[in-house]
Amino acid sequence: MIFKLSSSKTLVALAVASSVMLAGCSATATTSSEQSAKVATPALAVVNTPADSGTQNITLEQAMADPDWMGNKPQNAYWASDSSTIIYSQKQQGSTLRDVYSQGVTEQTAQQVALNKLHTLGAAKAVYSNDKALQAYTFKGNVFVKNIKTGELKQITATSATESKPQFLNNGNLVYRQGNVFFSVDLKTGLSTELVNLKLADKPKGIQAPTSYIAKEQHKLIEFVALEHKNKQDQYTRNEQITEQNDSIANTAFYLGDGNTIKEAQLSPNGDALLVVVQKQQSWRGEGDIMPNYITGDATIDPKKARRRVADSKEQTSQLIYINLADKTQTSLSFETLPGFDEDVLAEVKKENHARIGKTYKSEKKPRGINLIMDWGLNQSAVVWNDDGSQVAIMLEAWDNKDRWIATVDFDNKALVSQHRLHDDAWIAYAFNNFGWLHNSNTLYYLSEESGYSQLYKKPINGKATALTSGQFEVSDITLTHDNAAIYYKANIEHPGLYEVYRVNPQTGKNEQVTDLNGMTDYTLSPDESKLLLKHSKITMPTELYVADAKANTQATQLTYTVSDAFLAKKLTAPKIVAVPSSHTDQPIYAKVYYPSDYVEGETGKTRKAVIFNHGAGYLQNSHMGFSVYFREFMFHSLLADEGYIVMDMDYRASKGYGRDWRTAIYRQMGTPETQDLADGVKWMAQNANVDTKAVGTYGGSYGGFMTFMALFTAPELFQSGAALRPVTDWAHYNTAYTANILNHPDVDPIAYERSSPIYFAEGLNKRLLINAPMVDDNVFFQDSVRLVQRLIELKKQNFETAIFPVEPHGFVQPSSWLDEYRRIHKLFKETL
Repeated sequence: MIFKLSSSKTLVALAVASSVMLAGCSATATTSSEQSAKVATPALAVVNTPADSGTQNITLEQAMADPDWMGNKPQNAYWASDSSTIIYSQKQQGSTLRDVYSQGVTEQTAQQVALNKLHTLGAAKAVYSNDKALQAYTFKGNVFVKNIKTGELKQITATSATESKPQFLNNGNLVYRQGNVFFSVDLKTGLSTELVNLKLADKPKGIQAPTSYIAKEQHKLIEFVALEHKNKQDQYTRNEQITEQNDSIANTAFYLGDGNTIKEAQLSPNGDALLVVVQKQQSWRGEGDIMPNYITGDATIDPKKARRRVADSKEQTSQLIYINLADKTQTSLSFETLPGFDEDVLAEVKKENHARIGKTYKSEKKPRGINLIMDWGLNQSAVVWNDDGSQVAIMLEAWDNKDRWIATVDFDNKALVSQHRLHDDAWIAYAFNNFGWLHNSNTLYYLSEESGYSQLYKKPINGKATALTSGQFEVSDITLTHDNAAIYYKANIEHPGLYEVYRVNPQTGKNEQVTDLNGMTDYTLSPDESKLLLKHSKITMPTELYVADAKANTQATQLTYTVSDAFLAKKLTAPKIVAVPSSHTDQPIYAKVYYPSDYVEGETGKTRKAVIFNHGAGYLQNSHMGFSVYFREFMFHSLLADEGYIVMDMDYRASKGYGRDWRTAIYRQMGTPETQDLADGVKWMAQNANVDTKAVGTYGGSYGGFMTFMALFTAPELFQSGAALRPVTDWAHYNTAYTANILNHPDVDPIAYERSSPIYFAEGLNKRLLINAPMVDDNVFFQDSVRLVQRLIELKKQNFETAIFPVEPHGFVQPSSWLDEYRRIHKLFKETL
């Protein structure tokens, strides 16, 4: 395998290891002129510290201050319609407000856009007409259309309602939604026509005849009552006749059932059909649960509604409704044609849980709950029509999270046709679900983890699938060009933590590397498909904007320079990315290691103290070559390194970037594989970084807080102390969307919840523990910490303490809270290590 060594204007080099770290081996850092060279290295790594970015040591106060001092990076960047201008926003210093800027791709400076011109800029989700002559978008709930060649801008709506989701039809008309009503605009005449009105109600039954005995007798005996009924019936019939026979009246209502909610509705590009997905309405709020806010403007207690817990979730299934606007019919499409729609995929899990309580489980088939795929990063609809409107594809997932289907529709027989089924005994990823149609064809393209890694495939609806990419790397963020010549994608081909942009020809299968920036790179293809807008960061430098030609081996030009001189002046430790051998898998555990400036390669004596940081989210990658979302922690780790600590930040099993098996290793046993990986990290530091295993602490927030608990409770001799921030203590109290993937549902698989929840292992605590708990956390409830504290009190534990943060949500906001939290963590490690 070939890896790169990279550099930047402010730091000398980042050294990257490939497989196994061995002490006493090193590689030489490159200069900026060597960035594009491919350097073959053995499975070894360096331990010498790269040059620092400045001379001023970071302080805890500075690291936890309002991040404005670092410089405010560009945000929400997108292409203007001319494909020569970039639009982005930037936070004001000392304010939560953001200003919008416009910058040409050949310019070094940006122009702030006046507030009265914001509606002229287009939008990140703008759509284009078939001939690419027109752009449509919404601004503050109104619809605009821009002529790309002339720049002429037309405002299509000016209402106090909210219009959304503009769409060009094949006949040139523009469609937009206002709530559940679709309007079509003839751009030549300006006439706006109501195309379809989706009503969440049962279809009216008209004027009904009396049904009860006394009602019938009333109509028989009282002439006035009978006459009133006849008049109402006559008027109702006449109104129906007028609506049916007079073309000037909109007759567009379709009734989708009372108590339902629309999850998706996608109109055919011909404007003649609609596929709608509905579910029974279910509140996201828990029954009676509140989250008290004690610090309010009027000094009262504000009882905010709280989200539903996974323990309270009930199985849901959706209804697919095909609406033919030409003949005004609607048909429900059954899931029964999907392979496995009625399989008992959890039979073995149910058997295990039944056996524990002395019961026998008998497996039987029954329809599973099936819904649209829920992908947290899916920037598209899960319902996609092809260009000519002759076919539609729907991506569905099972309620039990074990299957994903891509289906099309047999319109003649009004039935779903399965095109692809992805089954996973653990769970289907909530990423890597992008899909679509090649233009002007009936061939699908999609991402799938079926090989063990997210790869790109194509499949004719009547043919076999073909892999367009393959390998032990993850493909994501796919973009098809209008001529089907290329599908652009992001992937970590050269190293799990290095992401570049690539492209593949879907006809020939030829893959090409596009960017070579050495770091974390995201992209957006320009409307004319000639350029790439790149969002790129390095391990010690925040995200900046770049532009490049959309071709193989392109050279990028940096557009923005937003990092402050104050940040550049700080002496920050550039971590090494190392590969820690695993005791439980063939894959190594990639980790960042921060070495003290006085560290000497090969030193001995086991004199070093160390800290392992546990990243949050579970499914997140932090040992990559871009700037971390944990920028405060990055500075805190530099501070610890300055004080002589070795700091390790591991991409333990369940982390993103390493394939399906790495992702699902925690199925039904959250906390166990990760703690095993932490143990391997401690072992590696003892063997390779002169660390005393009796002087190692750990900390982390959210999922990282959960891991801190599991390590201290289930492997009590591994760490001398730990700090758990905004931590999960009982997974049955967390949300459904995340937890049910990994642990199934508590009513089906209580064993998995008890095996994975720290509160069941609290008796194992025998080292110092700090719990930092925000009180207005609507993600991980404050109650999680409260319940664990009570458990520790009842267990008569004396070596824990709790700090509460009354005004903080899950992600802290106030610098004073950040500082207080990290002072406590710092103090804990100084006292215990």
